[in-house]
Amino acid sequence: MTETLLREAAEELARALKKVKDGTLADVKKTPALARDLRDAFELMQEERGRFDKLRKQAAGTVGTRALDFSAARDEIGRRLACLRNAEPG
Repeated sequence: MTETLLREAAEELARALKKVKDGTLADVKKTPALARDLRDAFELMQEERGRFDKLRKQAAGTVGTRALDFSAARDEIGRRLACLRNAEPG
């Protein structure tokens, strides 16, 4: 969706600029608005990409910038269980 919006905004701006270059000055007033639309579409796409990456990392078991180390977690659980067994009376 956002990529389509970005592509359409870029195409519309390109058409308007081509008309201006060809000497049709009617579209000169539209170009700043079209450039803003293109910038807004680009920013929206970047935000969506960031949200997607965040969700992808969460689904893959990545928290922050570090992946979960299940092997280390298993070792730590084993160590703590051993401490509890050793602490039992008798």
